[in-house]
Amino acid sequence: MTTYGTNQKSSNDLAPKLEYVTRGINQHKRSGLATRRPWKQMLDLGSFNFPRKLATVITRIRANTVYFQTNYSIVVLFSVFLSLIWNPFSLLVLLALLGAWLFLYFLRDEPLTVFDREIDHRIVLIIMSVITLSILFLTDAKLNIAVAIVAGALAVLSHAAVRKTEDLFQTDEETSLLNP
Repeated sequence: MTTYGTNQKSSNDLAPKLEYVTRGINQHKRSGLATRRPWKQMLDLGSFNFPRKLATVITRIRANTVYFQTNYSIVVLFSVFLSLIWNPFSLLVLLALLGAWLFLYFLRDEPLTVFDREIDHRIVLIIMSVITLSILFLTDAKLNIAVAIVAGALAVLSHAAVRKTEDLFQTDEETSLLNP
């Protein structure tokens, strides 16, 4: 019996291709989120103590904001997300912006290139933050967003000030950011 216009391949022929695509996606996720530190490391209770000097506070804040920068971005974005639960339109706008964040910042495995020029990840972070805040402030949730950003920033600064930095292992790039 002849069947015209059908593909005679079995489903087993597609399995290796699907495995290749899945492996590529998983590698992309791992490399894109490489700067996100483990939450267990970030919230390790044994690594918290109150500093005695202001210089220690400033040093810790500088070191921890570099080391946990992606985690801190997630904390602030989550704070904004929670503040917008009762404002559905703003929440939809935020979800669209989160898609842009994932594509342009969190899941990138190589530097962003625009007009054959590489854009540093810190510039992308600043631009995406400004765009996100500008667009969300155009919605009716200005007070919610402002309170959420302040709360998120206070949580981040509090964590950065009391988290010890002796157990952090930094790359050469992160070290150069601390010692200009």
